[in-house]
Amino acid sequence: MGKIEGKGLAFEYADGFTALRGLDFCIEDGEFVCVVGHSGCGKTTLLRLISGLSLPTSGELTLDGAPIEGPGLDRAVVFQQYSLFAWKTAAKNVEYGVRQAHPDWSKAQVRERVRQALADVGMLQAADHYPYQLSGGMKQRVAIARALVLDSDTLLLDEPFGALDQHRRSQLQQMLLELWGRGERRKTVVFVTHDIDEAILLADRIFFMRPGEITHTIEVDLERDRDAASLAKVPRFGELRKELIELFALDVDQEDAHEA
Repeated sequence: MGKIEGKGLAFEYADGFTALRGLDFCIEDGEFVCVVGHSGCGKTTLLRLISGLSLPTSGELTLDGAPIEGPGLDRAVVFQQYSLFAWKTAAKNVEYGVRQAHPDWSKAQVRERVRQALADVGMLQAADHYPYQLSGGMKQRVAIARALVLDSDTLLLDEPFGALDQHRRSQLQQMLLELWGRGERRKTVVFVTHDIDEAILLADRIFFMRPGEITHTIEVDLERDRDAASLAKVPRFGELRKELIELFALDVDQEDAHEA
């Protein structure tokens, strides 16, 4: 049994649009899975179902063998939009998550957990800054800290670096890999992205989606630890990249043929 499993998973919106149909997949405990595909193929819908923010129309979706019936502290979510409280400092934004997860903790326990989470993402020096005082990359670091502070087994990320420039994106990709690889037990990560290079850098496996379906599962058989600069020189990286580019291009060709 995997950590997250979907069997015949389907989701239909109230207007009748079918976003997902008959998905079968299994994500193992501690695995890093990236989900890629063109806009509108169902990537975000799939992540919302795993997070419990939406519920399946039909089929099964389980976490540790139990049906996902809503949000829970066993899953932490990071969105592309930072969703920080504008009136709270970086530390207070992170503290909010701790208090939700551990209402019985003392002030000292909360303070130490917040301090550690901010240190993990390199934001301890900006603990007293408000969101308007932070760059986009800094805001996303705080959002990641707010998710990590819950110490959930599963981390769900929906294009968290999509709005950042390449330099900051590379920095946060490396930070995420380091945090994921730390400790004796890795978190299970589901990461939605449009970026092929990002997916290859981060993932153990890549789910390629076409509208409503996972059509290909690609094993990223590259050694850990990885960094973008070194990986670009590895022949296997080029092969995986070519495979994904061809899948994206095939979708475009098919769409053009259909429109013609």
